Amino acid sequence: MSLLSDFKAFALRGNLVDLAIGFTVGAAFTTVAESLVDDLIMPPLGLILGNTDFSDYYLLLRAGDAAPPPYETLEAAQAAGAVTFNYGAFLTSLLTFLVVAVAVFVLVRLVKRAGDAVEDEFGEPDTPDTPDTKKCAYCRENVPYQASRCPNCTSFLGTDGGPLTPDAAVLPAGAGGAA
Repeated sequence: MSLLSDFKAFALRGNLVDLAIGFTVGAAFTTVAESLVDDLIMPPLGLILGNTDFSDYYLLLRAGDAAPPPYETLEAAQAAGAVTFNYGAFLTSLLTFLVVAVAVFVLVRLVKRAGDAVEDEFGEPDTPDTPDTKKCAYCRENVPYQASRCPNCTSFLGTDGGPLTPDAAVLPAGAGGAA
C-alpha cells in the first residue's frame, strides 16, 4: 500500500478521531492537575519549607547586569538579566507529572476493574477448544461462535453456541426440508 492509502485507511478507521479526543481530554486533564499542584499542593508545601512560592527556588549561576544580587524572586533575577538554575519550577512540573500519572493510573485501574466485573458477571468463560467463529447455516457468513442470531441475515442460530443446520420449516421444498 502507498503512504497516502495507508494514511487514508488510518484516518477513516477512526483512530485519528480517537487520538484527537484523547489528546483534548488529556490536555484538559493536565490543566486540572497543574491547577491542583500549583494552587492547592505547592502553597502549603512552600509555607512548610519557609517560602511562599515554591517556584521561586533557584540557584544563581551568574548575576545580572541590570541589578546586583540578592534577588527577592526568580522574576526579579530574570528581570535583572541573571542566569538561573530553576530547580523549584522543575520540581513543580515533576510533581504535576506525578499527580497526572497517579490519576491516570487510578482511572485505568478503575476502568479495568469495572470491565473485569462486567466480564465476570455477564461473560462466559473461554475454553481453549472453542472456535472464535462459526458459519451461519442460512447465509453462510462467519458469525461469532456464541452468537444466537446472525448479524448478516438475522436468522436465529440457537443458544448452544454450536454450528446449526437450517430449520426444515424454512427451507424450500425439495431442499431437504419438509415438503
